[in-house]
Amino acid sequence: MTARLALLRPGVGVTVQDLGRKGFRALGVPVSGALDAEMLAAANVLAGAADGAAGLEILLAAPELRADAGAARLGLAGDLSGVVRRAGGGREEIISWRGVALSEGDTLTLRLGQGPAYLGFSGGLDLPPVLGARSTFLRAGFGGLEGRALRADDALACGAAAGDDLAGPPFSRGRGPIRFIPGPQADHFLPEALDLFTASAWRACADSDRMGLRLSGPRLRHGPSGANILTDGATPGAIQVPGDGQPIVLRADCQTSGGYAKIGCVILADLPRLAHVAPGDVLTFAPVGHDEATAARREAREAFARWRARLAPIGGWDDKRLWTENLISGATSGE
Repeated sequence: MTARLALLRPGVGVTVQDLGRKGFRALGVPVSGALDAEMLAAANVLAGAADGAAGLEILLAAPELRADAGAARLGLAGDLSGVVRRAGGGREEIISWRGVALSEGDTLTLRLGQGPAYLGFSGGLDLPPVLGARSTFLRAGFGGLEGRALRADDALACGAAAGDDLAGPPFSRGRGPIRFIPGPQADHFLPEALDLFTASAWRACADSDRMGLRLSGPRLRHGPSGANILTDGATPGAIQVPGDGQPIVLRADCQTSGGYAKIGCVILADLPRLAHVAPGDVLTFAPVGHDEATAARREAREAFARWRARLAPIGGWDDKRLWTENLISGATSGE
């Protein structure tokens, strides 16, 4: 069985995302996918979908949806709250980190604090995959809903709701510097550049997007070889430093190759934290080795498993406790 939902208001910066496209980078196709894959997985778990199912990524303003056919369950993860207006006339205030079942005719109006936040759907959004994924890549206009952000009157199909609404604590992460592995073009920088990078506070710029997080701070000076390299592979997390000496941390929609020297690459465990860095936020970086990066990735998987184990039917959670715990922990701060 399936359910269908109508977009009454599309929000701003709302796109369909899953875990991205794998295996096409050699053809120049970016991975794309959710900026915070763990938070998307959390929304999917709360909705009753597979971890990697397609859901909605909400960056700037949240949508309003109505269940037009069948019953659907939606999972809210991130800094979200909202109101459910039942077809029979009831009204229910809801908060994030829970699932909510919508019966035919029910309307969900969402409010976003700081993005990104994620909305999962029972069974995942039913859309045709493009190159093995349903993620939207806006620059090339493919994936998701016709390769674009959501519009009013769009229709979304998903699986039918089943089971109980679940709720749990916010999925939080540790604070501290963003960890990265130095290199691979260390020889393109003056010897003191790496020390300056790790000792400085960096401010996120307003012109950042899903392709890259631009940072402002002291100039990182290149050596005699300069800022340019023979074009080589680029990946989410790579920290490019162009000629102006201001770093750019590549994100989900980044190009597959590039010609700027890279001073390092953010480890996989910390990439989700970068998704929540807003313009003006300040962060710092700390170098680590491959062994520490591997251990951090393992710890992140274990932390998500512990969060999943704490989920319980809505009746098993006190509403006041959920309101007090419904915070984005500040884990994205580099301070």
